[in-house]
Amino acid sequence: MKLTLENNWRHKSIENLEKQNFGNPNEAPTNMVKRCLELCKIPLDQFTVEDLRLMIGQDFSLRYLIPLAIEHLKTDIFVEGDYFPRDLLKNVLSVDTKFWADNKTLWTEINELIKNKRDELSLQKIPTSSFDTAFDEK
Repeated sequence: MKLTLENNWRHKSIENLEKQNFGNPNEAPTNMVKRCLELCKIPLDQFTVEDLRLMIGQDFSLRYLIPLAIEHLKTDIFVEGDYFPRDLLKNVLSVDTKFWADNKTLWTEINELIKNKRDELSLQKIPTSSFDTAFDEK
Protein backbone atom coordinates (compact mmCIF):
# COMPACT_ATOMS: atom_id res chain seq x y z
CA MET A 1 0.00 0.00 0.00
CA LYS A 2 1.41 3.40 -0.99
CA LEU A 3 1.25 6.04 1.72
CA THR A 4 -0.47 9.17 0.43
CA LEU A 5 -0.03 12.38 2.40
CA GLU A 6 -1.63 15.81 2.01
CA ASN A 7 0.21 18.51 0.10
CA ASN A 8 2.45 20.56 2.38
CA TRP A 9 1.91 18.07 5.21
CA ARG A 10 5.31 18.91 6.73
CA HIS A 11 4.14 22.49 7.32
CA LYS A 12 1.02 21.41 9.21
CA SER A 13 0.48 20.39 12.82
CA ILE A 14 -0.71 16.99 13.92
CA GLU A 15 -4.01 18.56 14.96
CA ASN A 16 -4.41 20.05 11.48
CA LEU A 17 -3.51 16.80 9.73
CA GLU A 18 -5.62 14.58 11.97
CA LYS A 19 -8.45 17.14 12.04
CA GLN A 20 -8.69 16.70 15.80
CA ASN A 21 -8.09 18.88 18.84
CA PHE A 22 -6.10 16.82 21.31
CA GLY A 23 -6.67 19.20 24.21
CA ASN A 24 -5.20 22.06 26.15
CA PRO A 25 -1.58 21.43 27.20
CA ASN A 26 -2.14 23.55 30.32
CA GLU A 27 -4.70 21.01 31.53
CA ALA A 28 -2.43 17.99 31.04
CA PRO A 29 -1.99 15.68 34.04
CA THR A 30 1.79 15.20 33.53
CA ASN A 31 4.69 17.06 31.95
CA MET A 32 5.04 14.38 29.26
CA VAL A 33 1.37 14.64 28.28
CA LYS A 34 1.70 18.43 28.30
CA ARG A 35 4.66 18.24 25.91
CA CYS A 36 2.81 15.84 23.60
CA LEU A 37 -0.20 18.15 23.49
CA GLU A 38 2.07 21.12 22.77
CA LEU A 39 3.72 19.21 19.92
CA CYS A 40 0.32 18.41 18.42
CA LYS A 41 -0.07 22.13 17.80
CA ILE A 42 3.23 22.93 16.04
CA PRO A 43 4.13 22.25 12.39
CA LEU A 44 5.94 18.97 11.79
CA ASP A 45 8.82 20.72 10.05
CA GLN A 46 9.68 22.27 13.43
CA PHE A 47 10.00 18.89 15.19
CA THR A 48 13.39 17.97 16.61
CA VAL A 49 14.72 14.42 16.85
CA GLU A 50 13.66 14.45 20.50
CA ASP A 51 10.14 15.53 19.54
CA LEU A 52 9.93 12.65 17.06
CA ARG A 53 11.27 10.19 19.63
CA LEU A 54 8.72 11.27 22.21
CA MET A 55 5.71 11.30 19.89
CA ILE A 56 6.59 8.02 18.16
CA GLY A 57 7.06 6.45 21.58
CA GLN A 58 3.52 7.56 22.43
CA ASP A 59 2.14 6.27 19.07
CA PHE A 60 1.03 9.71 17.87
CA SER A 61 0.35 10.14 14.15
CA LEU A 62 2.83 7.52 13.01
CA ARG A 63 1.86 7.86 9.36
CA TYR A 64 3.36 11.36 9.45
CA LEU A 65 6.13 10.94 12.00
CA ILE A 66 7.74 7.72 10.77
CA PRO A 67 8.62 9.25 7.36
CA LEU A 68 10.26 12.18 9.18
CA ALA A 69 12.13 9.78 11.46
CA ILE A 70 13.36 7.84 8.43
CA GLU A 71 14.87 11.03 7.01
CA HIS A 72 16.89 11.51 10.21
CA LEU A 73 17.84 7.82 10.38
CA LYS A 74 19.13 7.90 6.79
CA THR A 75 21.52 10.66 7.81
CA ASP A 76 22.57 8.95 11.07
CA ILE A 77 21.05 5.59 11.94
CA PHE A 78 22.04 6.11 15.58
CA VAL A 79 20.80 9.70 15.89
CA GLU A 80 19.64 10.54 19.39
CA GLY A 81 17.07 12.72 21.06
CA ASP A 82 17.54 13.74 24.69
CA TYR A 83 17.23 10.28 26.16
CA PHE A 84 20.19 8.16 24.97
CA PRO A 85 22.13 7.38 21.77
CA ARG A 86 19.99 5.42 19.29
CA ASP A 87 16.76 6.37 21.08
CA LEU A 88 14.92 7.40 17.91
CA LEU A 89 15.74 4.10 16.21
CA LYS A 90 14.71 2.16 19.32
CA ASN A 91 11.30 3.84 19.37
CA VAL A 92 10.80 3.37 15.62
CA LEU A 93 11.63 -0.35 15.89
CA SER A 94 9.21 -0.66 18.83
CA VAL A 95 6.20 0.63 16.88
CA ASP A 96 3.24 -1.75 16.94
CA THR A 97 3.36 -4.47 14.28
CA LYS A 98 -0.06 -3.44 12.94
CA PHE A 99 1.40 -0.13 11.78
CA TRP A 100 4.17 -1.93 9.89
CA ALA A 101 1.73 -4.45 8.43
CA ASP A 102 -0.34 -1.54 7.10
CA ASN A 103 2.73 0.40 5.90
CA LYS A 104 5.06 -2.12 4.30
CA THR A 105 6.88 0.53 2.23
CA LEU A 106 8.00 2.29 5.41
CA TRP A 107 8.92 -1.05 7.01
CA THR A 108 11.05 -1.87 3.98
CA GLU A 109 12.86 1.48 4.22
CA ILE A 110 13.70 0.86 7.87
CA ASN A 111 14.70 -2.72 7.19
CA GLU A 112 17.12 -1.53 4.49
CA LEU A 113 18.65 0.92 6.95
CA ILE A 114 19.25 -1.70 9.64
CA LYS A 115 20.03 -4.81 7.61
CA ASN A 116 23.81 -4.38 7.92
CA LYS A 117 23.59 -3.12 11.51
CA ARG A 118 21.92 -6.14 13.11
CA ASP A 119 24.97 -7.22 15.12
CA GLU A 120 25.50 -3.71 16.42
CA LEU A 121 21.81 -3.40 17.34
CA SER A 122 22.05 -6.63 19.29
CA LEU A 123 25.20 -5.49 21.10
CA GLN A 124 23.50 -2.20 21.97
CA LYS A 125 20.44 -4.10 23.25
CA ILE A 126 18.08 -2.50 20.74
CA PRO A 127 15.33 -5.07 20.23
CA THR A 128 14.11 -5.77 16.71
CA SER A 129 11.80 -8.71 17.42
CA SER A 130 8.55 -6.74 17.17
CA PHE A 131 9.70 -5.06 13.97
CA ASP A 132 10.95 -8.36 12.51
CA THR A 133 7.65 -10.15 13.14
CA ALA A 134 5.36 -7.49 11.61
CA PHE A 135 4.40 -9.77 8.76
CA ASP A 136 4.22 -13.07 10.61
CA GLU A 137 0.84 -14.71 10.43
CA LYS A 138 -1.09 -14.24 13.64
